[in-house]
Parts: sequence; C-alpha cells; structure tokens
Amino acid sequence: MQPVTFNNTVLRDGHQSLAATRMSTAQMLPAAPILDAMGFSGLETWGGATIDSCLRYLNENPFDRLRALKQAAPRTPQIMLLRGQNIVQYTSFPDDVVTAFVKANAAAGQDVFRIFDALNDVRNLTTAVNTVLACGKHARGEICYTISPVHTIEAFVEMGVALEKMGCQSIGIKDMSGIMSPQVAFALVKELKRRSALPITLHTHDTAGLGAASYLAAIDAGVDTVETSIAPFANGTGQPDTVRMLALLKGHPRCPQFDPDKLQQLREYFEDVYKQLGKFTSPANERVDSDILIFQVPGGMLSNFRNQLAEQGMSDKFDEVVREIPVVREALGWIPLVTPTSQIVGTQAMMNVKFGRWKMICQPAQDIALGKYGKAPGPINPEVLAQVVKQSGQQMVTQRPADLLAPAMAPLRKQCADKGLPTDDETVVLYAMYPQQVEALVKGMDVPVAPPPSPTVPIVPRVLAGEIITPVAGIAAGRGDSQLPIGRINHMRLDINNAPYEVTVERLD
Repeated sequence: MQPVTFNNTVLRDGHQSLAATRMSTAQMLPAAPILDAMGFSGLETWGGATIDSCLRYLNENPFDRLRALKQAAPRTPQIMLLRGQNIVQYTSFPDDVVTAFVKANAAAGQDVFRIFDALNDVRNLTTAVNTVLACGKHARGEICYTISPVHTIEAFVEMGVALEKMGCQSIGIKDMSGIMSPQVAFALVKELKRRSALPITLHTHDTAGLGAASYLAAIDAGVDTVETSIAPFANGTGQPDTVRMLALLKGHPRCPQFDPDKLQQLREYFEDVYKQLGKFTSPANERVDSDILIFQVPGGMLSNFRNQLAEQGMSDKFDEVVREIPVVREALGWIPLVTPTSQIVGTQAMMNVKFGRWKMICQPAQDIALGKYGKAPGPINPEVLAQVVKQSGQQMVTQRPADLLAPAMAPLRKQCADKGLPTDDETVVLYAMYPQQVEALVKGMDVPVAPPPSPTVPIVPRVLAGEIITPVAGIAAGRGDSQLPIGRINHMRLDINNAPYEVTVERLD
C-alpha cells in the first residue's frame, strides 16, 4: 500500500485558526526551507483570510508574500484556499475579476487551488476551475461537509463525481467545523474512491476532538492525503499536529516517514512565533469544544457570538440564539455553515430572538432565500420565501448568480488610475476586494486597522424609546459616497443610537 501523504497548513490555516491570521511573512520565511525539505506533498500558504490580514493588519502585499514563500520553498507545491466566485471575500464577483485573480495568482507562483462554494453549488466553481486549468495549475474541487437531512453520503459523492466531470484534478473533503466522525470519514472516502478515479484529500479541524481519529479512518479507507499542521499552531481549532498523526500511524502500513529531528526543530521555532503572537491566541481555541457537535457551529463563531450578543445587551440570550441557528439553517435550505453562510445564519438567528421569528429578515438572508448566493442544498421554507419576495419585491434567481454581474475589471482599472494606483491585475483584483487597504498600502499611508467589515453581518437594530431604527434607515442617515459607482463596494462608519458601526455598502442600481 502507498503511504498516505501529508499537506502542511501551518503557514495558512494553522495560524488563521489559532492566532487570528497574524503570522507575518518575516515569521514564516525562516521555517519555509525546512518545511520544503520535509517531504510534505503540499504547503498551504495563501488564501482564506490571509489576504485580508496582510492588507489590513500586517502592511504586506499578499502577492509579495506568495513570491517570497515560493522562492524560499520552491520544491513543494504551494496551496491556496479560494472561495469560488467570492474569491477571498464575502460577496460574489463578476467572472472577469475571478479570472484575473486566478491568473495573477498563478503567475505569482501558486500551484494548487482549493476551490469551494459555501452552498456546494458547483456552478459557482466553474469560472475558477476553468481558469486554473487554463493556467496549467492544479484545481482541487472542495466538498463542504456538514450534517443535515439533505447532506447524505450519496449527495456528497454525487458532488465529487460532478467535480471530476468539471475537470478538477483532485477532490477535497472540507470539514470546516471538525464534526466528521471516523465512521463517516471511512464511508465517504470509500464510496468516493469507488465512484471516482481522482486523488482525495481530507481536511478537518480538531475542534471537537475528532480530527485525528477521522484522519486515521480515512487513511484506512484509502484517502490519498490528509492535512496536518505543526504545534502549537495545531490541534484545537486547527488541524491535527504532524507528530501526533505520525504517532497514531506508527506501525500502520500507510505511515509516511518524516525526519523527527526536523519536526522538533520546527516545533521549537513555531513555539517562539506563537509566543510573539500571544495577544492573538486564546486557550479557548486550543481546547476541545463539544458544543460544536450539538449546534454544528464553527468554534470561532461561537466565541464571536458571545461578544456580539453582549454588544446587543443580549448576553443572557446566548443559549436561545444558538438553539435558533438550526431553525434558520433549515429554513434557508440546510445551507452549510462556512464563510459567509455561518455569519448570515448566526445574524438571522440573533434577529429572530430579538424581534421574533422572521419578523425581520436581514438582507444577506434574503439573498440566500432568493438564490443570489446560488442554489441551496434543500428547499427554502415557503413561508419565509413568500415573506422575502413580498419584502424585497424580487423573485428567485434560478440561473448562476454570476451571470447577473456585469464585467468589472475595466471600471476597476479606471478607478485605480484615477486614484494614482497601479493598474496591473494584481493591484486591481486586490482593490476590488479591499479598496481602502490597497490604497493605503500603495501610498504608504497608515493601513486601516479597524475590525474587518462584515457585509454578511448587518446592523442589528436597537430598540430605543420604543422606536426601531432599521439598517436601511440607519444607512440612509449615514454619510457616505452618494455617487458610488454601480457594483463598487464602499466602507462606511455610521453612528446609530450613539453606537459606532462599520458597514459595507454596494450600489446595485
């Protein structure tokens, strides 16, 4: 039997999951040559929240990071996480922006693209996959794993077959919440292997304490690759530690070989980096959290929830809000809980508890019900849909959502030129997602370090003296760019009831 291979995630998901994505390129580079010589089948170094973090907090150009890591670790394929039509943001982008982003990324040295869609709608992967293939790079189609009445092993396998027909060169199983049991891991991998000839990678987190056991079961079932990290950027909300997985596999016919001295050297190095990032780490992320098995909510979302509810004066409603999450999720078609859908479902659950179930429906939840994010895995609750149609005056979208978006690279390029910014594709695609941060970086200004805007988490209205100030009324009363071009994203700071909010606004018509 062929040994299972390990991808290593310490330079991306490891610090994203355990240290708020704050590891700098300078902190990565000393470890990169060692990782490159270890025999990992891939190094995940880019994508996810790293682009945002580079620009917003670290004053770095993310493409420069990719080039530097590629130079420091040239032998091992570099891997990135791409949110399909959302790229690395929370909203959908036109095809020409997605295409330009992938091409620029490939030219900068990216080798493997992990491409997923929050709803598992394969239509939202088409442009990214086709562009990756056209660039001669590796397209790994991801299946977002979740648990619901409509998410059966057969349904996941059918998606895997569809990814193979689309042209993907491998299949990834993305267990973003760490809720996959060993029995399911074994059965899913076994059936995918029976139905598809593609290599299979399993990616999970150890949030609920199941990650390493599920890896072991998947290896017994024939999975080709699992993804591990390096402690202390491992375990807990991160991926299982490489040394730990090797210990579990000792004596197993598929156990790979790694230099234990080099692994110890890496651990000692990253222990020091972990201390440097101490203000971004938390014991809550390092421990097993069984709540995730009950509510199927990513652990980081649960901790953020407590802060959000406190801000709304709803700290005593935590259990009620969390219990409302499955209600919202079912009504919106049993959508998986992954960025950005986890934030949308959580916000709507909070609003249901605060104002009464479905008395107010936030805009992103409306958009999911209307199909603007793609086709939901299950049926939308007809009563909720009827209310959304009545409230919005819009009908359901049945075509691929990106088909409704006009090309944007030309106007974005002009906006960059008008601001005195470079007009190359790298700058333009970053500007499309993070305009303020890109302008600040290029012009050498202080990079805004306010919390990242969350277009999927709308302002939750407060009740003040019996009057509700709605999100729409609040935005209308705020000061912003009234001449915002169509399709252009703008960030605003609003004061509502003497409370500050940072929001993202997009002109649609």
